[in-house]
Amino acid sequence: MRKICIIGAGAVGGFIGAKLAASERTEISALARGATLAALRRHGWRLNTANGLIQTPVRASDNAAELGPQDLVVIAVKGPALSSVARSIAPLLAPETLVMPAMNGVPWWFCEGVAEFPGGTLESIDPGGFIAAAVPFEQVLGCVVHASASTSEPGLVQHHMGEGLILGEPRGGQSERAEAVARRLAQAGFQVTHSPDIRREIWYKLWGNMTMNPVSAITGASMDRVLADPLVRDFCSAAMREVAAIGARLGCRIEQSAEDRHAITARLGAVKTSMLQDVEAGRPIELDAIVSSVYEIGLRLKQPMPNIAALLGLTRLFGRVRGLYPEA
Repeated sequence: MRKICIIGAGAVGGFIGAKLAASERTEISALARGATLAALRRHGWRLNTANGLIQTPVRASDNAAELGPQDLVVIAVKGPALSSVARSIAPLLAPETLVMPAMNGVPWWFCEGVAEFPGGTLESIDPGGFIAAAVPFEQVLGCVVHASASTSEPGLVQHHMGEGLILGEPRGGQSERAEAVARRLAQAGFQVTHSPDIRREIWYKLWGNMTMNPVSAITGASMDRVLADPLVRDFCSAAMREVAAIGARLGCRIEQSAEDRHAITARLGAVKTSMLQDVEAGRPIELDAIVSSVYEIGLRLKQPMPNIAALLGLTRLFGRVRGLYPEA
């Protein structure tokens, strides 16, 4: 694996790119734009860790054709930017290139090949199947990120906690190509799990995030305060039970209870969710991948979900009033 490109050198993309580049085994390039591109060209990758600053050179461009075909492309943009990525990704893809989205929520490919969801396309994430057409399903590698990072300025990433990456084949099972990526990421210092059921891993993380993110965004509360209010906690639990019921019908069964998950979240303390951080920074919110997609799946399955519907409606209206989510 000689060439890896990171699309979106923000918090997660910068974290992954800097650690890979520091291991000095591969050319790690970045497809970026604006202030982030300027910062990368001036300073290279920069990652603040508990052990100090990691800083390494990077080949950065806003033109995919300049970077050329890659062995692995990591997509680490926010959900609203995904359509733009699809329009520009073609020059990075050779027939054997793997594409690994390292993003929040339900990915565009999640229902592909799922018998309970004929057609596979999620209109809430990929209207008209444009992204799926640009990124062949056979070249996708699933990924779940269990790490927290932020950017204090363009191109400068602060790592807070966690170095976990779970990856696997979208169709399930394990493969040599996924194992090769897992080995490369492990060499860079990540705690990597090669999962035989990546869709279930994605759904499990979503199960915890789908309530905390939007509730924190519309209230301005950190996660400890969300859980401390008994009425809000009960609402989150009710929505999570609905998500678990939908997942069970997709083969993504969750064995824990909502209270089990709350206990894990509570250990994180006064953490601001990524969606709350986006609201405070005036950035578009990732509502579709985190909530709209679940609602769409539930509708297709005719699954009762009054609490998910309320959560989506309230957060969507909140975002539209503030110009952080598109009008209908």
